[in-house]
Amino acid sequence: MLRIGSTLRTARKLIHFQRPTVAGDSTVAGDSSIGGIARVHHRRFNTRGSASLFSTLSNNNNNNNNSSITSPAEENDSVESNILARRLSDGMQDAAYLAIELALDSVVKIFTVSTSPSYFLPWQNKSQRETTGSGFVIPGKRILTNAHVVADHTFVLVRKHGSPTKYIATVQAVGHECDLAILVVESEEFWEGMNSLELGDVPFLQEAVAVVGYPQGGDNISVTKGVVSRVEPTQYVHGASQLLAIQIDAAINPGNSGGPAIMGDKVAGVAFQNLSGAENIGYIIPVPVIKHFIGGVEERGEYVGFCSLGLSCQPTENAQIREYFQMQSKLTGVLVSRINPLSDAARVLKKDDIILSFDGVPIANDGTVPFRNRERITFDHLVSMKKPKETAELKVLRNGEVRDFKITTHPLQPLVPVHQFDKLPSYFIFAGLVFIPLTQPFLHEYGEEWYNTSPRRLCERALRELPKKPGEQFIILSQVLMDDINAGYERLAELQVKKVNGVEVLNLKHLRQLVEDGNHKNVRFDLDDERVIVLDFESARIATSRILKRHRIPQAMSSDLTDDQDAAELQSACST
Repeated sequence: MLRIGSTLRTARKLIHFQRPTVAGDSTVAGDSSIGGIARVHHRRFNTRGSASLFSTLSNNNNNNNNSSITSPAEENDSVESNILARRLSDGMQDAAYLAIELALDSVVKIFTVSTSPSYFLPWQNKSQRETTGSGFVIPGKRILTNAHVVADHTFVLVRKHGSPTKYIATVQAVGHECDLAILVVESEEFWEGMNSLELGDVPFLQEAVAVVGYPQGGDNISVTKGVVSRVEPTQYVHGASQLLAIQIDAAINPGNSGGPAIMGDKVAGVAFQNLSGAENIGYIIPVPVIKHFIGGVEERGEYVGFCSLGLSCQPTENAQIREYFQMQSKLTGVLVSRINPLSDAARVLKKDDIILSFDGVPIANDGTVPFRNRERITFDHLVSMKKPKETAELKVLRNGEVRDFKITTHPLQPLVPVHQFDKLPSYFIFAGLVFIPLTQPFLHEYGEEWYNTSPRRLCERALRELPKKPGEQFIILSQVLMDDINAGYERLAELQVKKVNGVEVLNLKHLRQLVEDGNHKNVRFDLDDERVIVLDFESARIATSRILKRHRIPQAMSSDLTDDQDAAELQSACST
């Protein structure tokens, strides 16, 4: 994703309701170009009391005029505000009633059994847990819900309203960046009497919506109503991405996740998170993001992600910086400060370029573009809505000259993955040395305040470093399983592995190949801080089997590092 301005590290806590035990999870700022999570305070705008807002303005005018006499204009304002308040109230009630009628045959309760891996002990899983969420039927006999409702799932059941029967569901597609998932149910009995909901449009401010789902506190369907407070790109907690979201003042509680927000007779969004420490500030995923996810799955058969230019940009609001880069008075745009080497933008753009427009839409000096009626949002929303391999047209100011470029957009993977849902972590054990690729879930194992409690150097690199080569991973020595063969090396844990026998390490599979090359009597590991580990290859290989048995570890490496030939060699080495 694009990122405007400096990194934000203030205390924002957006909570997605994956399970009650993580309801207090917090995230920390990072460069969005590498998947970090920026946290900022959200000031609550009281959208429910429109009549009070008008009354306040009227009272201020009275005080300024020092008059106790109500003018005809003020009386008209008061009448209009009261009418507006009644219309909002009536509209919210109508929305709630209509939502109930639509939801009874569309919204389902989802029961998920899931198991997450341990990243400190990557050969083990954590204890099994059971959670619930909501979902609703969409055309094509599919159920739409949140990705965090079914993340790391091992078994999924769904139950429709008014039925005691639970039906087995299969996860067809998951988009963790946009926190959406599609389920399918094979049983024809389940679909009897079920109706699908149609997707609508992005609601305007103050429009009434009703959130339908199965929140905690009861087992039956629940409807909460509210109005739209704002529409803007927001940090998605589950996927650590920044996409368009709608803020509403309807209560969204654990269990509401995946339920529809209904406006009129159509879906305006999907409930997915709220703002901790605040009352009645919830967020729903808007229709453009939903359609982008569903359309990508339908076109390619699987989720491929949201596109990015791979740029980090700086606002040009200061007049002196605009003068320095020869920006004329009528030109506006943002300054390119960093480019992902693996992006297509690296082919044509340069540092210190000024991006003036994206697909013909002018970019303001603060990085925003027009959106609907006098609203503005950051221009990375335009980028995220592009399809993979689609061409974007950029107007760029370079050395005082305006130039046009075409860039192909595609999803970009960070050097350190932000999430690892629905897959087992990779690891490789040699002589008790446990090597893993660094991931943010590994850092999250240090607790809620992982940004402060995890190794500082690893944390900074996880949030800021960009990959330089395709397939590159940030490999670290996560821990040392003590044995005579590795005595004295235990203090070298949590350091990056740079080289093996003088060869730079590309990824974990490459490290395993370099270690098992067999052409060297000794194996040398060059780590960060100029630290060195040297092991006798034959002694280390024998010790590996002994250490695995002592710690009851089934294999010396994760399954993604082995093929049939590798597995045979591994079995031979362990038996030796």
